[in-house]
Amino acid sequence: MSAVPAGRVPLRIDFVSDVVCPWCAIGLAALEQALARLPDNVDVEFHVRPFELNPQMAPEGEDIAEHLQRKYGMSAEQLAAARANIAARGAEVGFTFGERQRIWNTFDAHRLLHWAGIAGRQLDLKRALLQAYHGDGENVSDHATLVRIAASVGLDAERAAAVLASGEYADEVRAEEQFFIRSGINSVPATIIDQQHLISGGQPVEVFERALGEIVAGKGGQDISGTA
Repeated sequence: MSAVPAGRVPLRIDFVSDVVCPWCAIGLAALEQALARLPDNVDVEFHVRPFELNPQMAPEGEDIAEHLQRKYGMSAEQLAAARANIAARGAEVGFTFGERQRIWNTFDAHRLLHWAGIAGRQLDLKRALLQAYHGDGENVSDHATLVRIAASVGLDAERAAAVLASGEYADEVRAEEQFFIRSGINSVPATIIDQQHLISGGQPVEVFERALGEIVAGKGGQDISGTA
């Protein structure tokens, strides 16, 4: 491991999430805003980690309203209220939710994200996938759609298509999913800082900022936890 330059504070973030999780879109936007408020001497190492809300979902997906009502026992009124709350929370962090008619299997999206990490575009692809599904209602299990989204963030389209067609990184994604399940992660988003501090859920910016500030201060950096 290379030495940390004098005066620099390393900070590792593992963001465990699923592409079709609305709170993950909210949580990532809030987390990134909090990270932007860190002092300039903090070096953030960001990793997107896989989690599937519905690993057994068929490739054709399901009607989202029927799926949520069945899975959580929600009435139509409760579902409408939940969607309104999610939309309001999204607006607070600058994320606009659109119409989402279906929910999809996300395993291939996670395989593509794993490859994007190797290619140095993982966070860019994660943002784009969240926007594609939650903002634009796109099918994030469709290979052509995934290739187009990958290309939009600067990834090689032919290589993306080859990854999806070949089943590459399936074992790696499953191994990561099982690791986090064994570690006690059973809902997302889950933000793990320095592999030891857990922040659960799509928290407001201020919650992330306070936690990050305290951790940075504990490592010898400037405490920003009380700043606006």
